[in-house]
Amino acid sequence: MFRVALSALFWTFIAATSIVMFPIALATWIIMAPFDRRKRVLHLVTCFWASLYTWLNPAWPTSVHHRSRLDSNEARIYVANHLSLVDILVLFRLFTHFKWVSKIENFRVPFIGWNMYLNGYVPLTRGHKQSVVKMMEHCDQLLCHGNSIMMFPEGTRSTTGRMRRFKHGAFELALRNRVPIQPIAIRGTGSALPKRGFVLQGRHPISIDVLEPIRPEQYGQDDAEALALRVRQALIAELGEPPEEVPSAESAAAPI
Repeated sequence: MFRVALSALFWTFIAATSIVMFPIALATWIIMAPFDRRKRVLHLVTCFWASLYTWLNPAWPTSVHHRSRLDSNEARIYVANHLSLVDILVLFRLFTHFKWVSKIENFRVPFIGWNMYLNGYVPLTRGHKQSVVKMMEHCDQLLCHGNSIMMFPEGTRSTTGRMRRFKHGAFELALRNRVPIQPIAIRGTGSALPKRGFVLQGRHPISIDVLEPIRPEQYGQDDAEALALRVRQALIAELGEPPEEVPSAESAAAPI
């Protein structure tokens, strides 16, 4: 009961702060629109907003390692393993510029989803081929204008804590736009908040490790499938955990 009560308090805090923070984000969007076409300032406001929930939550002490490997002035494809809803919050702790690719359902959340629209993040309807095509074209345009893209190449959260097979969309984008891939390893979030539940699971330290970027000149003759496998193996080696069982060929072939 104690954990349930604390969890209810935490989610209430998220709702309350969202009501406060959204007008600030909206004002930032209005004021900066003529001067900040990439919405870098608004994204930093959003990073602050999301970071409140790890800064002020003693159950989720979060550390970021090798932040110096990031570069906000260069368009990159950021790819991270996906264990929990908390991953989204902790990745904002990077405080580097990027545009999320996220399922359309997240854009429908009051205040938080509205802010995603203001930021120009990229919606995706899962299982809808035309939505995937539109998403890829949208990402091409964003990369062309110097924005980085953040994606979870597993497509959905792992239920076992082990890394699922990567879909190829992020790597197709990297290849055709000739931009670096920045792998990011997340630890601890799966235990902090499991996939099917909203009850905080006690104190669980969380860490984010920024790996060395893989630059276009290092791609060699790799296609998207080979590049996805290379990045996945790098993350598995960093995390030191065995991968999840490989899904069906049909699932693996999906572009994102």
